[in-house]
Amino acid sequence: MIRLLPHWRKILRHAWSVRLIVLALVLTVLEVALPWMGGVLPPGLLGILAGLASAGAFVARLLVQKELVHEDAA
Repeated sequence: MIRLLPHWRKILRHAWSVRLIVLALVLTVLEVALPWMGGVLPPGLLGILAGLASAGAFVARLLVQKELVHEDAA
């Protein structure tokens, strides 16, 4: 059964993986809107940045963050 961690609110506020996923989402939305922005940025730049943010989120998900260490995780 799928269930939330007991401290899921703290994870949403502090986890770098969540922050990077949100950044990737924003960059992806901007890339879709780029044609309406008049080609201000080179094509593919936002896609590359979104990919890097997603890769960073993957790595951040595997790293221990001091403020998110749960007492039961030891």
